[in-house]
Amino acid sequence: MDLRLPRLTRARTRPRRRRLAAAVAALAVLAGAGTWTAVAADDGPAVHRSDRVIATNGARIDTSYFTAGDPAKKRPAVLIGHGFGGSKNDVRAQAEDLARDGYAVLTWSARGFGKSTGKIGLNNPQTEVGDVSYLIDWLADRPEVRLDKKGDPRVGVTGASYGGAVSLLAAGHDARVDAIAPMITYWNLADALFPNGVFKKLWAGYFLSTGGGCDRFEPTVCEMYNRVAVAGKPDEAARKLLAERSPAAVGDKIKVPALILQGQTDSLFPLGHADAMAKAIGDNGAPVSVDWIAGGHDGGDMEAGRAQARVEDWFDRYLKEDEGADTGPAFRVTRTGGVDSTDGRAQLRGATDGTYPGLESGLKRIELTKGTKSVENPAGANPPAISNVPGIGGGLTQLSSLGVGGLSVDFPGQFARFDSKPLTEDLRITGSPTARVRVQSDSGEAVLFAKVYDVGPDGRREVLPSQLVTPVRVTDAKDGREVDLTLPAIDYEVRSGHKLRLALSSTDLGYASPVEPATYKVTLLDDLSVPTAPGVRTQAASLPAWVWALPLAGVLLAAGLLFTARRRAAAPPADPALAEVPLQITDLSKKYGKSDRYSVRDLSFRVEKGQVLGLLGPNGAGKTTTLRMLMGLITPDGGEIRVFGHAIRPGAPVLSRVGAFVEGAGFLPHLSGRENLELYWAATGRPAEDAHIDEALEIAGLGDALARAVRTYSQGMRQRLAIAQAMLGLPDLLILDEPTNGLDPPQIREMREVMIRYAAGGRTVIVSSHLLAEVEQSCTHLVVMDRGQLVQAGPVGEIVGSGETLLVSTEEPVTEAVAEKIDALPGIGSAALTEGGLLVRLDGASVPGLLAELLRLEVPVTGVGPHRRLEDAFLNLIGGSA
Repeated sequence: MDLRLPRLTRARTRPRRRRLAAAVAALAVLAGAGTWTAVAADDGPAVHRSDRVIATNGARIDTSYFTAGDPAKKRPAVLIGHGFGGSKNDVRAQAEDLARDGYAVLTWSARGFGKSTGKIGLNNPQTEVGDVSYLIDWLADRPEVRLDKKGDPRVGVTGASYGGAVSLLAAGHDARVDAIAPMITYWNLADALFPNGVFKKLWAGYFLSTGGGCDRFEPTVCEMYNRVAVAGKPDEAARKLLAERSPAAVGDKIKVPALILQGQTDSLFPLGHADAMAKAIGDNGAPVSVDWIAGGHDGGDMEAGRAQARVEDWFDRYLKEDEGADTGPAFRVTRTGGVDSTDGRAQLRGATDGTYPGLESGLKRIELTKGTKSVENPAGANPPAISNVPGIGGGLTQLSSLGVGGLSVDFPGQFARFDSKPLTEDLRITGSPTARVRVQSDSGEAVLFAKVYDVGPDGRREVLPSQLVTPVRVTDAKDGREVDLTLPAIDYEVRSGHKLRLALSSTDLGYASPVEPATYKVTLLDDLSVPTAPGVRTQAASLPAWVWALPLAGVLLAAGLLFTARRRAAAPPADPALAEVPLQITDLSKKYGKSDRYSVRDLSFRVEKGQVLGLLGPNGAGKTTTLRMLMGLITPDGGEIRVFGHAIRPGAPVLSRVGAFVEGAGFLPHLSGRENLELYWAATGRPAEDAHIDEALEIAGLGDALARAVRTYSQGMRQRLAIAQAMLGLPDLLILDEPTNGLDPPQIREMREVMIRYAAGGRTVIVSSHLLAEVEQSCTHLVVMDRGQLVQAGPVGEIVGSGETLLVSTEEPVTEAVAEKIDALPGIGSAALTEGGLLVRLDGASVPGLLAELLRLEVPVTGVGPHRRLEDAFLNLIGGSA
């Protein structure tokens, strides 16, 4: 598990304090180690890094400073905070990317972490937050940093978790901060660790252990933790301490543009924290955008590439003041938009709204069974119900691909449940459901854990969305007390025929419950109120930070058509039976020159509408040769290719329904983006109305930049324009030969989304790639070639095999003895050690049962998910020759 939360900075200081800080910083530069390093870059100018220690108020802070390009050019600055338990090294890659994009970037290790001195104070305004103002003072003295006025650099702050909170605190304490982009972080740390007066004991314990133990923390923090851990519940002093060190304490002073990215699989800092941020900062009059990413502190897909691209666009707009920068929608949520029928993998989709809907938009009432239920709180709060084991909730949400509901366990007699009738239509929940109950306790106090389940038609499969619960402490409940429940904010679709279940449990593994036995009586007073956010539309989702490649193929295709027109041969008549089939290849063969070696030999396969087909094979397998014959660029020696029933010949008219990509994009630099596309389309000789330029540009998402000369575009903008060019005319068949060559992981992810979205409209994509993990996530079908011949073709799921094997990731290596114990458990087919954990094959056991046994055996589980091995299947098919 990685608990790395970036640290906060101090902000607002008086002028005399700023001058003193600047003097101290200057002294530190003269006396400290300032080591310059040129960092080689594959894309853009080399990045120079300078490491030095800067003396602040009672600590020495280890920093790295990154710049690139012309040293005489003034540029905005960005501060990047790291996560709790980490150091400045964790954010180096992001710092280098921002430096190449024209920023001066400063990273640092917070007090108590890395090589920095000082005690951990959980973002104490007088220490850690104050350190940030010293760093801003240092930036103000850098000759290459743009100043708004003397001593006031143009500066933004970003970071995830602990670093996300520091960005908020810096903006609240130091008026020189101009824009922020906090990620998966908290608004009020007291609310995070003591929600509704209940102690989140597991997460709090992880904070202490990740920080290195009590000796590494300020004494007041350690004393507070020990006091609360012994009592099992927070006192007012504990709440006050954490609240004073939270962004909420200075919420009325945060008045800068804020991009808020929060995780959906996050039992530490759930979505309600982002909602509080958005409302407070928005009420101050500052621009705010909210983005719910798929992952979070419990794991899952962190969408790092897309998220960092949004941050960069945000800073381009509000630090560089680039009016053409596309900052994206006011609200975006990543949705696990269904399961691919071929391989069972959940697919990610973006949904957007022009305004942030909050957590209570489009309320719909769901009638639940009424009545009073009796709930027992067991002695010692044991056995505890299980909703989430910190750090592995994100992996559990992926288990839907196995047809199971996850880890959640409620013990009989220890929970009350209230069910709805089967839904008559699909229901998308976006926000926080609410309910009203009456709670009576024979001890006068009750602690309950509220959750909403999705119950399948058979009544047995229960899914707890994102594995989240709402704890609530009810006092003065001897004679009964009414309680308004606000359940965790989620984005989740409940299918028609399923039921909703409101459950209230007396215990939970992650929280402290009363140890004295007691009996609670719970009465549901009103229906479940469910937010639906009707303005959030999946089909309207834009693709924000685009990939590097999907370009020139159209140009090459057009050139091929022009230069081969004179060599056209008479084509056989179209086959009406194949009119709706995008591609059928029959006995295709090709060899070059006088060699007897075939590049392609007797190749046959068929592609249907809506498929994303991956063409796989080692180098020399004949993939590119096949695609070049398909595009009509070279002539086969034997066999036939038919596209929508028409035989392919160089210049065949049916090729107008084919879009193709081979290598990088080429544009006329002095023309605008729109002019480049219009000129390209005019060169094809096809009517202007057939171009569908506006639709292609909507996919590219270039915004106002379309009117600017291409020479002013960033590399990412050029790639977005190339995507639009490749899709002009919205071809029915799109062919991509190694489209991810040279791309970094974030850009590869965006390419994946392009292919999935394009095929979703009934069109077809064929992609040749060596990146097996990406092929597995984006493709529905595969064709595997080796030495010019077909090895296997079919759905991904059939080629990969069944998904009954789980990958159990562990924090520490598991011993052979423990693996043997797991292997001997009932319902377990096998358990084998693997790098980073265990491979467990289920043979009748349930996933919740397996996880309960792993916890009993004290296996340090950090993640659980389906084990998919396309790479193994591929190597097996080609005999390991890749």
